[in-house]
Amino acid sequence: MQKFEFIQGVQNSACHRFIWVNGPVIVGAGPSGLGTAACLREYGVPFVVLERADCLASLWQNRTYDRLKLHLPKRFCEFPNFPFPDDYPEYPTRRQFIDYIESYADHFDIHPNFRECVHSAHYDATLGLWRVRTTAATDSAAARSGPQVEYICRWLVVATGENAACVVPEIEGLRDFQGQVLHAADYKSGEKFSGKRVLVVGCGNSGMEVSLDLSNHNAHPSIVIRSSVHVLPREILGKSTFELAIFLMKWLPLWLVDKLLLILAWLVLGNLEKLGIKRPSMGPLELKNMKGKTPVLDIGALGKIRSGSIKVVPAGIKHFVGSNQVEFVNGSQLEFDSVILATGYKSNVPSWLQESEFFNKNGYPKSPFPNGWKGSRGLYAVGFTKRGLSGASSDAVRIAADIGSLWKQETKQQQKKTVSSYVSCHGRCISQQF
Repeated sequence: MQKFEFIQGVQNSACHRFIWVNGPVIVGAGPSGLGTAACLREYGVPFVVLERADCLASLWQNRTYDRLKLHLPKRFCEFPNFPFPDDYPEYPTRRQFIDYIESYADHFDIHPNFRECVHSAHYDATLGLWRVRTTAATDSAAARSGPQVEYICRWLVVATGENAACVVPEIEGLRDFQGQVLHAADYKSGEKFSGKRVLVVGCGNSGMEVSLDLSNHNAHPSIVIRSSVHVLPREILGKSTFELAIFLMKWLPLWLVDKLLLILAWLVLGNLEKLGIKRPSMGPLELKNMKGKTPVLDIGALGKIRSGSIKVVPAGIKHFVGSNQVEFVNGSQLEFDSVILATGYKSNVPSWLQESEFFNKNGYPKSPFPNGWKGSRGLYAVGFTKRGLSGASSDAVRIAADIGSLWKQETKQQQKKTVSSYVSCHGRCISQQF
């Protein structure tokens, strides 16, 4: 397959390289960035992909636990123009999904510039272009202060997504805790926690699955469920709950679909308040649309909670006491050997993008889905929809079509100028001969 990354570079006296990109710069080589690159490839648009890690989809490769599987059926998680292999199960494993990502990049001939960390990007109004400055992504301070590369481009695609940085809560006394403390991003397996008392902070899908994995490895997990949360069965009558919701929404209003899902969940899972899990007043789909909060899809954690293998702490943490105790807001105190923070992720866009019209202060597009993919002056965002892989794919298709259309128009105009210039020059040559 023909390569399209045509760039031109010059060197200045300050040891900075300046590279003109004849197309968009895509920041991030995860599913969002790769999907956009593949769609641009279909339009014949050149691009450069910048990635701070040394691999594709670093979140999936380096920051996920071993037992992870896709929460939704594979057909809802496909990248644009590339179905999953037929022999993959309905819910592919982490390793299968990584293989799928690597096959996707190979198929569309996508070769990111790895270990390039973007530390600033701004729009140069004088040039009418974006200037994206990078340094080598390394732990060495000397390397970080070394030569920089500045990419100059007309279009900038922000594909770092919603999960670029870990959210670590400030909890009084946590630094004095003598046991192991880690974020769920660094959790791999419950094997080394066997026999230990582990406090899991956070009750989303990650918190529930980490607790389940800990229990399966003979640890003694307790999960903090401070606020209300929707827990739904992953499947109802052998069908994906997500697929069922999509089907019902074709015929029924959202509020009624929410009612039906909650009734079905109660029939399958029972009364969760008896387990210390309270449901929000807003329905699961409405809550997802309004606040981006994803319901937990149960794959076995509730059964462990019922049996007592996973303890529920229905109160927030007040503070850590001494070397291994935690006091909760209800006054109870418990001892733990380890703490796992399943407290989620956030955007890192504010740390490097100098722009305030399109993105808010938290690093998310100000316009909600489905209008949060396009800003002004050639700025785009992909993977910020709070709708997972399907939302990222939708963004990628829109962005590539928009840039592809502009690219086609400009290519035609350039061809016309070239032909006109040739005819004019050729005509002058003929008149000079005669």
